[in-house]
Amino acid sequence: MSEPVPALRPDTPDAPVYGPAALSLFAPDAAAVELAAERGPVVWVPDAYGRMVPMPKHLAPPPMPMPEPRDLTPLPLLDPIAQRFLGAGLGGGALAAGVGYGIGEVINAAAGLGSGALLWVALAVLAWRTPARTVSGGRNGSTVHIRKAVIKRSHFHG
Repeated sequence: MSEPVPALRPDTPDAPVYGPAALSLFAPDAAAVELAAERGPVVWVPDAYGRMVPMPKHLAPPPMPMPEPRDLTPLPLLDPIAQRFLGAGLGGGALAAGVGYGIGEVINAAAGLGSGALLWVALAVLAWRTPARTVSGGRNGSTVHIRKAVIKRSHFHG
């Protein structure tokens, strides 16, 4: 496009002001005859000031493609994949802690069974299997001896 023609500002006669070019510069001369076959296709494009100006089609800028509509659905606060990773990490840690705690409890129970409870079970079995006469001092534990002594004394002090 051609350069804009400087115009003088009315308040200062010496300072040129550059404004939009007049459309009369682009108007064809009335005296010149132009045949349609000699002229290429012309398109109208907006200039910098919003006016539509003619331009040869081969010099026109390519048309701007229509942008695709944006997806305006609200996104979740946390990414679902990040939530899955976080859940797997916390769940795996809790599982490992629970398994470790359970194994520790089983080992503690086995150690307590060997030192304390197993001793009491062995004493109970030994007491149950021991014959009764050895516990009662050599006497037969199933025989009961009853001794009844009656002593009569008569005294008369009178």
